[in-house]
Amino acid sequence: MSDEAGKPRARLREISWRDGLMVGVPALLIIVAAFAFTGKLVQTAPPTHIRMISGSEGSSYRTLADKYKKIIEAHGVKVDVVPSEGAFDNLEHLANPKDAIDVGFVQGGLSDGVDISHLVSLGTVFTQPLMVYYRLPQPIDRLSELKGKRIAIGAEGSGTHALALKLLKANDMDDKTATLVPAHGEDAARSLVDGKIDAAFLMGDSATPEVMRGLREDPGVRLMSFRQAEGYVRKLKFLSHMTLPEGAMDLGKNYPSEDVSLIGPAVELVARKSIHPAISDMLISAAREIHSGPGMYRKAGEYPAPLEHDFPVSNDAIRYYKTGQQTLYKMLPFWLASLVDRVLVVVLPLLVIVVPLSRAVPTIYRWRVRSRIYRWYGALMAIEREMARARTDDERRDITRRLDDIQHAVAELKTPLSFADQLYVLRDHVAHVRGRLDEKPAAT
Repeated sequence: MSDEAGKPRARLREISWRDGLMVGVPALLIIVAAFAFTGKLVQTAPPTHIRMISGSEGSSYRTLADKYKKIIEAHGVKVDVVPSEGAFDNLEHLANPKDAIDVGFVQGGLSDGVDISHLVSLGTVFTQPLMVYYRLPQPIDRLSELKGKRIAIGAEGSGTHALALKLLKANDMDDKTATLVPAHGEDAARSLVDGKIDAAFLMGDSATPEVMRGLREDPGVRLMSFRQAEGYVRKLKFLSHMTLPEGAMDLGKNYPSEDVSLIGPAVELVARKSIHPAISDMLISAAREIHSGPGMYRKAGEYPAPLEHDFPVSNDAIRYYKTGQQTLYKMLPFWLASLVDRVLVVVLPLLVIVVPLSRAVPTIYRWRVRSRIYRWYGALMAIEREMARARTDDERRDITRRLDDIQHAVAELKTPLSFADQLYVLRDHVAHVRGRLDEKPAAT
């Protein structure tokens, strides 16, 4: 029993651990690197729950978010729609790492002073026109003509408010050159109709069909056409120039009575950089379904688009716009594609790296062991050449010393049992060279 137990231990003692480590450690590092690299390429399973920040109840942003929710939840991913005060509030929540928000709508021109380094755009989904209604004796077509007037610029925290301040600043206007009122939507429209203010900035949620219908029915209220629209677009890159065609709002009453030039920011679908590619694909797919049709200010198929404004377009979004949804999620149900995704993290390294490496490691190990045996043959051949030239006793003693060193090193050499025959042949050859040295007399 003791003999049987001793055999494995004896075999282990014959193994060169140095050779094993020299071959095994690099192989292990390659395997670990392969799994890590594949883990990055084929990411972990996508989440089954995301949070989307929208806008206030009844707002256009909230209406859009509910449409996204319906489409995405049909694929098995739960969507929590989080209300907000508007586009600027959306940006602040997305920019705050402590807020668990994954994606939301953000209009251009709001990122000044905000850390957006960890945010990316999934694409521009539409442009949002700014409507400036006014009640003045004479028509105006430049914002600078509102100096000294009472202007409603939207509620604080809203995208309208932030944009209004930026446009007024571009015209050297502020609260010292005009009376700026933080009125919003219906309140601003009512104040304009009642003559309490001279102009109102309305956009997005504040420019609802009901509000604009009430304003255009008042004969004393006009919609301003931006004569300097192209100048604004050149100066403020986040803006777009749009045209409201004659009669577009009311064909029967021909409102507006002529084409109106408008400006407005692009609205982007903004997400955290950490968003999973499968969720990114799903959001862009929903955006195409919702925003790709023709509208008042867009052509069919114009949006969504990978247009870069305040935020860099994510690599996953660029890939989607070029090649479409990831193949797995295009061909399989979401839950099954997610499962396959996770399996690939294990299978790909096994197939590409581990299996070939498992075949190569024994070959490399055998080559290393043989190389330690074969290098002594080089030393023996050198000694034989020197034996032929040896003429003095000192030279023979030096060769004898070197042979002793080789013989000792070979005796200490450890190899697996499968290499024992080559080791014993080497020892015989060392003894053979020594015998030849002993037989050869010293030269006189």
